[in-house]
Amino acid sequence: MKSVWSESYNIKERNHLKEDIEVEAVVIGAGITGLLTAYMLKKRGIDVAVIDRGKILNGNTKNTTAKITIQHNIIYDKLIKEFGEENAKKYAKANELAMKSYKEIIDSNNIDCDFEVEDAYVYSLDNPKKIENEYEAAIKIGIDAELVDEIELPFKIAKALKFKNQAQFNPIKFLNYIAKDLVIYEDTKAIDIKEDTVITNHANIKAKSIVVATHFPIINTPGYYFMRMHQEREHLIALKDAQILHGMYLDEKDGGYTFRRYKDLLILGGISKRTGDNELGGSYDKLRDLAKKLYPESVEKYSWSAQDCMTSDGIPYIGIYSKEMPNVYVATGFNKWGMTSSMVSSIIISDMIVGVEHDFNDIFSPSRFDMTASIKNLAKDGVETAYNFIAQKIHIPMQTIEHVNNGEGEIVIYNGEKVGVYKNKEGKVYTVSTKCPHLGCELKWNADDLSWDCPCHGSRFDFKGNLLDSPSIKDLRYEE
Repeated sequence: MKSVWSESYNIKERNHLKEDIEVEAVVIGAGITGLLTAYMLKKRGIDVAVIDRGKILNGNTKNTTAKITIQHNIIYDKLIKEFGEENAKKYAKANELAMKSYKEIIDSNNIDCDFEVEDAYVYSLDNPKKIENEYEAAIKIGIDAELVDEIELPFKIAKALKFKNQAQFNPIKFLNYIAKDLVIYEDTKAIDIKEDTVITNHANIKAKSIVVATHFPIINTPGYYFMRMHQEREHLIALKDAQILHGMYLDEKDGGYTFRRYKDLLILGGISKRTGDNELGGSYDKLRDLAKKLYPESVEKYSWSAQDCMTSDGIPYIGIYSKEMPNVYVATGFNKWGMTSSMVSSIIISDMIVGVEHDFNDIFSPSRFDMTASIKNLAKDGVETAYNFIAQKIHIPMQTIEHVNNGEGEIVIYNGEKVGVYKNKEGKVYTVSTKCPHLGCELKWNADDLSWDCPCHGSRFDFKGNLLDSPSIKDLRYEE
């Protein structure tokens, strides 16, 4: 499985870090957030280096839908109710600046990345009042929005909200340009941060400023981001000979569908689930069934899945990692809106490092965390985490590897221990520990992506035990 953006991946390889170095700033993570932050720092005259445990842009950035929009589902009505109109305006202002920054960078450098201005729509199949409330909130804080009763999609809706003049692009083509002059070390895994030094698996990097842009933060304490967020996965397919859309579309319901065009392809996504909650699979099948129903002549060209960090209050954490680590910065919790949020992060953090503050910094500040904000979501995350810590100890009936079918994964008791077993289609067996190296939760099988996923904090591993997603920094034990 690969995303539609994978065809554009022609980025030159970089060497790993070979000796201790000292720079003004180091960025951990070579995805869109890390690369944009390094790019902004370099523009400000800062000597900066980027490291990544794998290859550049080989994480979640290549799995996005790549919509550049301030329309983040139903967000502004919620922000006004929970944080007040002024803070809702700050959130919109920051994301508007992000959109403007993309266009300025692309135009001034003549970057060929399929950038197109499109309207963005959030629609409801059965709740027009929800859309109307969001429209009123958007108008109140000055967003150019419009209510509509019909959209291009081949089904009826109750109501939709249009945000005008948003955008879409090819992120890999864009970032190929952004990365070309940056100092980047691939296959260089950050293991720890000690004051002004990043400890890696090869050598150490000393820096005045350290930016953690690893999608999910890899340092547990201080900060405790693993208690503030969970991760979700969404599945997508790209179709040829389907509808050529004008605009980008999203269902306001959890688990609803998203639609957008890329060249002559239609990207269809949805079926969002908490990471670790997909043992039976079937998400791609649901998308394919919908495609067959809506676009019976279409042909699937790509399929992939994306992972997103979800905060308890729906706002990213961007700024100082912790009061105990004032020289360390973090960008995480983008709540499925990584394109604008990554640009907002690069602006806020690069400016903070050179001593410039924005009036919207406080709405994104990690230190804003309040146990009373969105307490229902926080409690739900806590219950899920606690349950899955206990799950490692639950007794299950004795099973043998012979019960595992080819092409399937299961947890079995083997030699007195819980073991994750996957048999490929030819019957070759791969076994892993089911204990997540991050904080010990029991991993769950993901039948769609053939991976072992942590339902507590979202670490993921392939069926051989190789790390796919943070916050873990270690692979699983495995045998072939």
